[in-house]
Amino acid sequence: MLAPGFGHFRANFMFDLVIRNANLPGGRSGVDIGVVAGKIAALGRKLEGEAGHEIDATGRLVSPPFVDSHVHLDSALSLGLPRFNETGTLLEGIALWGELKPKLTQETVYERAKALCFWSAARGTLAIRSHVDVCDDRLLAVEALLRLKTEMAPWIDIQLVAFPQDGFYRHARAEETLRRALKMGVEVVGGIPHFERTMEEGRLSVRALMQIAADEGRLVDMHCDETDDPLSRHIETLTAETRRHGMEGRVAGSHLTSMHSMDNYYVSKLIPLMAEARVAAIANPLINITLQGRYDNYPKRRGMTRVKELMAAGVEVAFGHDCVMDPWYPLGSHDMLEVATMGLHVGHLTGTKEIAACFGAVTDAPARILNLGGYGLEPGCHADLVVLQAEDEMEAIRLRAERLFVIRRGKILAQSAPRAAVVRFGDEVREVDCTRRNVPVKPR
Repeated sequence: MLAPGFGHFRANFMFDLVIRNANLPGGRSGVDIGVVAGKIAALGRKLEGEAGHEIDATGRLVSPPFVDSHVHLDSALSLGLPRFNETGTLLEGIALWGELKPKLTQETVYERAKALCFWSAARGTLAIRSHVDVCDDRLLAVEALLRLKTEMAPWIDIQLVAFPQDGFYRHARAEETLRRALKMGVEVVGGIPHFERTMEEGRLSVRALMQIAADEGRLVDMHCDETDDPLSRHIETLTAETRRHGMEGRVAGSHLTSMHSMDNYYVSKLIPLMAEARVAAIANPLINITLQGRYDNYPKRRGMTRVKELMAAGVEVAFGHDCVMDPWYPLGSHDMLEVATMGLHVGHLTGTKEIAACFGAVTDAPARILNLGGYGLEPGCHADLVVLQAEDEMEAIRLRAERLFVIRRGKILAQSAPRAAVVRFGDEVREVDCTRRNVPVKPR
């Protein structure tokens, strides 16, 4: 079936691109995807008609692109500046960023963030929501990322969050600089209530920031309760303010790690309220499992929010990468399948539907949270596609599958060779492709 505006399907229809014999998320197999003018024009078995270019997926998984719903491009790839975080704690990371911030230049922020965008494209991540620190009178990081957003627009969608890193009330001019950032073109209102000096100031910061967002018609994404303290309950205030302002479906709480330590009875009230207000949850598995529980002896808390329970209640849940080689996290390559892998393990999400949901947490779910238009695998959607060296979602996560082709608006943006090895057991030599679990391995 063709999308409206593409006319009626006929033999000899000229496609710009056809991907043959693809598996799609959800279990469809043997599907051809026809692309015209940067959009998906047709889906079906054995599409007829000529094509300017064809890719034979050979039963591989073809997915919409990965979406990173939470990252910090302004600090990315700054590892070791001005020194390393030796305690591994959130607070030392914040202190390090405070030392580095006065030494930043617009050009260094821009160049590091641009380098990460090349990594992102290679790994099929074509949409990014980045928080940007606005607690700097110069707002040079804002200027750098707005420049990057414009430059990358043909290839990667970047959405920016005005993030008062040092606290909306704790930093004397945070409201002024946040409002300036919004006027400059930053789209989303952020916050960090648990970093205010008191719980009350944290609560008031949520109310104030939600008022700004409501007045300006903005989306909201707040760092919320990124702590092991079970009494940090700013997500409750964020949820209530969402209902008060009629902003259902436009608000996300990121991290929510205190929920891991909360009393079960309280959570039994909280999660239904979030579902009712359609407040999304963005967990950051790599960072949540690294930063949380640092002050515990044994047993040590995992820290990641209650992903399984949130998903079961119908809350929209996404996974973000959060940090990539910066003061908070020394590792990472902006691989969203690595993020999904960690989320799956930490959250005990090993049921078949749960594994598929983890794949969705780095594709469809964050696309909905970011309100990405034209995202998906239906006629009329943008032809933004990733051909993976895997047969299905489970295999893609299990192997952190190679991205054989990354396609943006119907054109190949990145390409990788299939991953394989030659193994010799005495005289027996085989080419081993660990991804093809249902295909016999032939002797070389």
